Amino acid sequence: MRTLGFIGTGNMGAALAAAAAKNGDNELLLSNRSREKAAALQARIGGRVTDNPGAAEADFIFLGVKPQMLPEVTPELREVLKQRREPFTVVSMAAVTSIARIKELLGDDVPVIRIMPNTPVSVGEGVILYACSGEVTAETEGSFLAAMSASGRFLKVEERLIDAGACISGCGPAFVDLFIEAMADGGVACGLPRSLALELAAATVSGSAKLMLETGKHPAQLKDEVCSPGGTTIQGVRALEKGGLRSAVMEAVIAAYKR
Repeated sequence: MRTLGFIGTGNMGAALAAAAAKNGDNELLLSNRSREKAAALQARIGGRVTDNPGAAEADFIFLGVKPQMLPEVTPELREVLKQRREPFTVVSMAAVTSIARIKELLGDDVPVIRIMPNTPVSVGEGVILYACSGEVTAETEGSFLAAMSASGRFLKVEERLIDAGACISGCGPAFVDLFIEAMADGGVACGLPRSLALELAAATVSGSAKLMLETGKHPAQLKDEVCSPGGTTIQGVRALEKGGLRSAVMEAVIAAYKR
């Protein structure tokens, strides 16, 4: 049985906790500045409501607080971790906060896994980028991945790539949502009921992504397979190119990275 402590049960922390709750080998400890919020999550997914020091007694300690709150939250955690004798690992999801910074706040010898999840973890279809500090053993990494397997796809990367990757996987759901909404709007303009247009657009995006991932084909190849000579699809692609779709999407990712 593994214990997972969640310090901060906002949208992302709650989504990860909900995914972890699907694994019967996990015991959850839930802490939030608003105890009522942690209690509401506990009522939905199980686990036990506690305070930050209590959550810091877990095997895996998830930091789900905003980066600017870390200096406020970490001093008492540092004291708890100093006293611990059994193995533990800190899992940080704080945006743009390096492993080195987490270790500076909590202790140089603290094992840290830095993750950057996205909102689809709540339905088991997330993309979670992660990197490990040198203190994290292969056994611990394997245990962490097993504990969180219901979250979605884990991609281990060099830490220096996490921020850029997050501008696709982390910000990307909003970009994709805009595209789905725009496709549905086009369908409504053509006479489709709104609910049907949204379902068609969302299912098409989901299916197209799955087709690419499972076949390994380049998206350009898959696009070409749909575009018959002189057909309707190539005319739609022409309109998207005229509107600068690809450039707009590239600029969105770059703008997010610069921010």
